[in-house]
Amino acid sequence: MTQVRPWGWASCYRTCDERSQPVWASPHEAWHALGMSDRFEPARRLVADAVRSRVVGPNADNRAQQLFEAPGERWFSEDRPIRIIHADSCMFIGGLRALLFQSLHPLAMAGVASHSDFKADPWGRLQRTADFLAATTFGPESESQRAIDLVKRVHVRVVGTAADGRPYSANDPHLLKWVHIAEVDSFLAAHKKFGEVELSDEQRDGYVLDMSRIASALGVIDPPRSVAELKEEISSYRSELRTSDAALDAAKYLLITPPLPVLVRPAYQLLGAAAVSLLPIWARLPLRLPWLPLSERAIVRPAANTLTKTLRWALAPDLPY
Repeated sequence: MTQVRPWGWASCYRTCDERSQPVWASPHEAWHALGMSDRFEPARRLVADAVRSRVVGPNADNRAQQLFEAPGERWFSEDRPIRIIHADSCMFIGGLRALLFQSLHPLAMAGVASHSDFKADPWGRLQRTADFLAATTFGPESESQRAIDLVKRVHVRVVGTAADGRPYSANDPHLLKWVHIAEVDSFLAAHKKFGEVELSDEQRDGYVLDMSRIASALGVIDPPRSVAELKEEISSYRSELRTSDAALDAAKYLLITPPLPVLVRPAYQLLGAAAVSLLPIWARLPLRLPWLPLSERAIVRPAANTLTKTLRWALAPDLPY
């Protein structure tokens, strides 16, 4: 199968100097539409390298070869909705929204608080998550299955007792389903507001269906396979979601005190504000997050849209010159 190298978020796996692979049209068209020239290349390279080092880490070249260049069948063909969404820079916003949404389940959050190293090694956690998404979406079947097996092995060790005395296990199909549907809902919400390509209702259903394959491989029982089923599943969990000290601490860490240099914090905080703007009101209240509809529509979302476009341009895997 000939591989089309994605641009946007998944292009973090490609160096700025790789320019021989076929690419999607949008960065090419955007380049001409904006009237860019060679003088912008240093700025683009600076942004791309900075993001790439955080998202992928030092082994990006080798990992790109394993995922994008290696021969073999993939779980998803190039025209599947999962590839459209997971290749887009709006995934940065969707990922933050997913973490906030997932934290509302006390048992899921108890496992994160007790077993995750997201505070001690936030970039390592980000890189592992990005690698899982890239491997299962774009990689050959062997890499997709390897990523699944690794997560399942890690989950075996994530067991314990929550503050309210209830036991939890990361391999509990019920908790796995919550983490899954919160993630799918978040990526769909981010792409609807900030994605480059507008998806049809059929494609949105197709994305939920694509993600169900990954969920089933992880151990989720009967994952949703359409947007309607996704909404029903989320509604069924509402009675289990509530505030917890761990969730509030995670929200503070993600949105207010992230381990970032001062110069890049404004851009990150804009991504965080955009993520919050995508949460329903009932999900914000337990996390003590504001609801400012006028500011979100007039300021946050337009600014975040500009930022995602900038990231999309910076991470474009090839430029027409």
